[in-house]
Amino acid sequence: MVRFENVGLRYGLGPEVLRDLSFRIEPRSFQFLTGPSGAGKTSLLRLLFLSIRPTRGLITLFGHDVARLSKDAFATLRRRIGVVFQDFRLLDHMTTYENVALPFRVMGRDEDSYRNEVIELLQWVGLGDRIWALPPVLSGGEKQRAAIARAVIARPQLLLADEPTGNVDPELAQRLLRLFIELHKSGTSIVIATHDVSLMDQFDAPRLVLQEGRLHHYHYASDDYVPSTEDDDVYD
Repeated sequence: MVRFENVGLRYGLGPEVLRDLSFRIEPRSFQFLTGPSGAGKTSLLRLLFLSIRPTRGLITLFGHDVARLSKDAFATLRRRIGVVFQDFRLLDHMTTYENVALPFRVMGRDEDSYRNEVIELLQWVGLGDRIWALPPVLSGGEKQRAAIARAVIARPQLLLADEPTGNVDPELAQRLLRLFIELHKSGTSIVIATHDVSLMDQFDAPRLVLQEGRLHHYHYASDDYVPSTEDDDVYD
């Protein structure tokens, strides 16, 4: 699904923030991206989301060399990726419902075909009473849940999540992780960037570790690995 070969990234004339990255993300995989602050995790996620291009090296995404993609092809591939940003990036002039439904609107789907699905997911993540609220009146945790709902609603092939449980309490964090696990079981590859060691320790999943812009450690889980949880009452 994703292949990096000797990838480097610098901003402007500054030093490289990512250096010599070579790794793969396989279809239907589940893994963590971790490392100290300033290691380059967000920059790596930006490369994966195609919001920036590498300074050097080869990135292949869904079988396409990203350096050769046209603007239209970029947009098409990005629709296959769900992203949870640390700063949420909700549209302030749209209600919670409209923000979460945005991927379906971009696809051109009729609202009658997705309205109930959006409402059901919002209720499941605890935003049933905030469906028609605008982002400026939402708390940080509510914005985080709305951003996660928007990222997963269309069941993307690849989900990238930057500190997705950083603004919620432990109980809700577990609930959101179960949502990610259910999405993974349906076939989505998932990369979760986090500093939370206790969170990662709950799963026998591979860890992509960045340190000073370099790939410090990476290991593959067994082919039959599927993350699990004792509570299977997840959104479906």
